[in-house]
Amino acid sequence: LLLSYVLYHQGLVPPHIAAGINLNFWPAGPLFRSWGAFFIRRTFKGNRLYSAIFREYLGELFHRGYSVEYFIEGGRSRTGRLLAPKTGMMSMTLQALQHNQTRPISVVPVYIGYEHVLEVDTYAKELRGAAKEKENAGLVLRVIKKLRNLGQGFVNFGEPITLSNYLNHHYPEWKEQHHEDKPHWFNHAVGSVSNQVMVNINKAAAVNAMNLVGTALLSSRQRALSHEQLLEQLSSYQEMLKNVPYSTDVVLPTDTPKAMLDHVLSLDRVGVLVEKDNFGEIIRLERNSAVLMTYYRNNIQHLFVLPSLVASIVLHYEAIQKDLLLDAVRKIYPFLKGELFLHFNEEELNTQIKAIIDEFARQDVIQANDNLLSIHRAKVRILQLWSAGMREILQRYYITVSILRRDPGIARGLLEKESQLVAQRLSVLHGINAPEFFDKAVFSAFIANLKEEGYFDDDKEKLHELATILEHLISSEICLTINGAADKADEVEIEVEEEDKSNKDE
Repeated sequence: LLLSYVLYHQGLVPPHIAAGINLNFWPAGPLFRSWGAFFIRRTFKGNRLYSAIFREYLGELFHRGYSVEYFIEGGRSRTGRLLAPKTGMMSMTLQALQHNQTRPISVVPVYIGYEHVLEVDTYAKELRGAAKEKENAGLVLRVIKKLRNLGQGFVNFGEPITLSNYLNHHYPEWKEQHHEDKPHWFNHAVGSVSNQVMVNINKAAAVNAMNLVGTALLSSRQRALSHEQLLEQLSSYQEMLKNVPYSTDVVLPTDTPKAMLDHVLSLDRVGVLVEKDNFGEIIRLERNSAVLMTYYRNNIQHLFVLPSLVASIVLHYEAIQKDLLLDAVRKIYPFLKGELFLHFNEEELNTQIKAIIDEFARQDVIQANDNLLSIHRAKVRILQLWSAGMREILQRYYITVSILRRDPGIARGLLEKESQLVAQRLSVLHGINAPEFFDKAVFSAFIANLKEEGYFDDDKEKLHELATILEHLISSEICLTINGAADKADEVEIEVEEEDKSNKDE
């Protein structure tokens, strides 16, 4: 509805909206329909007639020149990150183009962000196992009561993808008529276009005060910083984003760090508190709000992940040659790219990392002498807070890699399950509150990337190199916990196998 409102006020025709059938309840359903929504089932599996009729309906809309809005993630993100794209609607869009569509079709990625999301506490409950409440009129009324001071919303349009141009460039054979619904190139093209949409959405991110304050406070293990330290960190974030832009489409806040902090403190129900002692003010997050704040941090995590990785490497090595740092980044980057829909290719990555190093040196956060990078002790706290953005990601990667190194022949399904169990144990023992830390989908994506990068092959040296790099970037205490839990997971696996064998024998 927000997107339709924005388009209308820009003088454009609001789109038809593919909405989940769960939103078709009274009184919202008839209203949504009158505002351009058409309701679709959550899954088309097992109903070929429904699928065929819907595909023709979509093709007719495109043929008549109507714009159509659909949500490529297929559901709500409860962690604040982009979800892996669901490709059903994109598949139907490409089929419409393929079947003699005369009008060109362009896909326009849209980033929508908020300073305060009403449902964020509900998301946290659902991540802890609570059932999703079915949409109903009572729920709408309860939400309306909460509409107070909720900050700003952002609607950003990413770089459009003209489908015929994209296919001409990547799949030139698409114009050949084979009179089949899905030729050999089709599924790969659907996945490729869908992934590019997600990359372009992330390139159009909007950074706001809530994102930045949440990122800084969550980077502290105690979820608290002195007033001066917090402002200094916000300034460092702003300078990095301005001087080493992630992309030209990213929208940055123009307020001063103090104005941003004051704005966040003025919002209702955000859980950011100010405490005073003899030395000044301390800004901290309420314990219950820490999990909720990860949602806002994760909205822009992809913008900070490369500076955080550089900071983490310099911090843990204390002094490292620039070319060794670049080599470590190149080994880890493919997994970050797959997980967070980053857009840099190999050449752009080198340029970006060098620019990040130069910016850290300009801020005096690190010292750069020729080819040697080292900690600047006076600014080490800023470096620590920067590096914290990679802490949980690196821990997750090390969990999976350490299990795979123990048992290179392990089945992917079992590797995913064991990784998840070890992560759950680690989160309890070390108080890790990030909801996505033991998310099954995140491990599944990482394992798929390991496979794609050849880490399941017979070349054990490659896996050993990655494990060694990760080991250096994680505290020894965390490493011991992970290795201990991985050993226990192996024992449990052996016991389960023996029990299964015993049951079969009986």
